[in-house]
Amino acid sequence: MNVSVVIPNYNGEELILKNLPKLITELDKYTKGEIEVIVVDDGSEDNSVGVIKKFLKVKLLINSKNVGFSQTVDRGVGEARGELILLLNNDVLPQKGFLEPLLTHFNDPKVFAVGCMDKSVEKNGEIVLRGRGTGLWKRGFLVHSRGEVDSNDTLWVSGGSGMFRKSIWEELGGLNTLYNPFYWEDIDLSYRAQKSGYKVIFENKSVVLHEHEKGIIKKKFSPFKVKSIVYRNQFIFVWTNLTDFNLVLKHFLWLPYYFIKTILSLDFAFYVGFLSAIFRFTKILKTRYNNKRLFILSDLEVTKKYI
Repeated sequence: MNVSVVIPNYNGEELILKNLPKLITELDKYTKGEIEVIVVDDGSEDNSVGVIKKFLKVKLLINSKNVGFSQTVDRGVGEARGELILLLNNDVLPQKGFLEPLLTHFNDPKVFAVGCMDKSVEKNGEIVLRGRGTGLWKRGFLVHSRGEVDSNDTLWVSGGSGMFRKSIWEELGGLNTLYNPFYWEDIDLSYRAQKSGYKVIFENKSVVLHEHEKGIIKKKFSPFKVKSIVYRNQFIFVWTNLTDFNLVLKHFLWLPYYFIKTILSLDFAFYVGFLSAIFRFTKILKTRYNNKRLFILSDLEVTKKYI
């Protein structure tokens, strides 16, 4: 099968210089089809574009301005020729032999995405194994968490280290740009895929090193801004995807509790996030309508395996 590797980049000059040559060396071992590498630069202000242009095997796309993760990735996928799309963040370095374990799962036409095992380098230098996610509906929201890496079921596949079937990606409409600039977009896509009857899988034999602390988010955005975006995107996720009547009712019944709790704790990011979601409500309703046309499973059917 032909594979397209899509890498979003914003001010990642140092990471590109460090990781892209090693990635290309590993990809050159692939013999079961054609492979291409696409880097989409999201309006970088450093010398990322100049650095990427030096790699003759890389196709470079340049956004005229910084638009965020979802839109940047969707552009790269739209230009991709491969049947399978490998999404990698610029702070991710695939380890030897990572590709083959991912590919074997796509013999099943119902498989939409397969996630890698992240050897995540934490702030203190500790390595934490990530990549498998679990989640349950609690108190009106989807509460997700890191799962143990000894099972291949997962609630979502990371948009920073996972492989996706392009035909299903296009059917689902790709990443939702309502989540720009970051967070929840990959959970949303995987969740929509599962509610539409497709499979998402975690593969612990496909290993990548992920240096989270070197990514751009924590350098560009304040903790308050990041927190408010996370709150906003939690609302967007619920309002665009939740269809089980009892869960919808619980969501709205729990809202007064959250309003009181966050004001008592002076967590004003919650209110910024809520109002920001309200501001997008027309687009949310349109997205909800489009999503529901594809859904064949209930919300509880998607999450019941994690109870």
